[in-house]
Amino acid sequence: MWFRRDESDVVVDEISPTFLNVLSELDQDALLIAPGEVIRFATEGIEALHLLRDGRLNSPELIALIRVVRRTHQTHTGKIEIPRGPIGEGLRELTVRAIYLEDLDNIVVLLSDESEAERVHEVRRDFVANISHELKTPIGALSLLSEAVLSAADEPESVVKFATRMQIEAKRLTDLVQEIINLSRLQDSDPLQVATENYVEDLVNEAIDSVKTTSEAKGIAVSSNAIPEVVVLGDSEQLVMAIHNLLENAINYSPENTKVSVSCTVNGDIVEIIVADQGIGIPDDVQDRIFERFYRVDPARSRETGGTGLGLSIVKHVATNHGGEVKVWSSPNVGSSFAMRLPIYTPNGGATQ
Repeated sequence: MWFRRDESDVVVDEISPTFLNVLSELDQDALLIAPGEVIRFATEGIEALHLLRDGRLNSPELIALIRVVRRTHQTHTGKIEIPRGPIGEGLRELTVRAIYLEDLDNIVVLLSDESEAERVHEVRRDFVANISHELKTPIGALSLLSEAVLSAADEPESVVKFATRMQIEAKRLTDLVQEIINLSRLQDSDPLQVATENYVEDLVNEAIDSVKTTSEAKGIAVSSNAIPEVVVLGDSEQLVMAIHNLLENAINYSPENTKVSVSCTVNGDIVEIIVADQGIGIPDDVQDRIFERFYRVDPARSRETGGTGLGLSIVKHVATNHGGEVKVWSSPNVGSSFAMRLPIYTPNGGATQ
């Protein structure tokens, strides 16, 4: 929690410490606002909601609601939408209750994020429908291959052939289940509510190390340029997973003995983590769909590489949940560049917005 003093307002000392302790112990985030929309008190969770900039409210909808309460002296409840970050399409829908305190001429604002539960419910419903179809393919293949092994018991060469194929399908099933678990974790938690500070250089290096075995097997060199010393706020495991998925996607869809590079650029308050390859590229007419769950540009090649169709969907979820976005530039037979754009975190002001 923090306080603000202003000579024109009631000083903090005149506000009952018991009252402030009650606000800080509520399950909801809270603000205490003096005339002129001066913030007198804020719970710790307010910073993660990005409702303040330089100690002032930056939500026009919330300011309008507060002014109505100050004018009417009546309690008002409503909903406002706020962006998860300065870029991207991620939104939060907050339920807001503003209460006028006549003795202090202040307003208490209580905020709760109820949209998260609704979003998780909708995602789970769609997700179950999708995976029920996707799991049938490797499971069905394993069933048929096991029958083939039994029928070819007296043919050693055929047994080896079918058993090898069973290993491939089993790995595909294992990878799919792991991706489903990863995506489920992303959908069950909000990384900005329990965020940590993460140096981008550390995230990139860890992701590169995680794909070393795969890249070396194909003779693909993965390199990184000088990474700026910038920090992003969020869940380190999710951020590494997203960069890993971009690298793995680049490796899977690139010819042997080519290069994959990771670079970072800073544009104002945004850092771009760019993964570029020399792969097969993506046609213009499907670039808007590649981040959909289970969508594959080339299903035959996905079966060959073991792709699950979830990797890029996970990248988009991670970027959106961290207040950012992911972009793609690609040309068939030339290569692709994916950029995950995230807000830079500044210790004195939170993630900039």
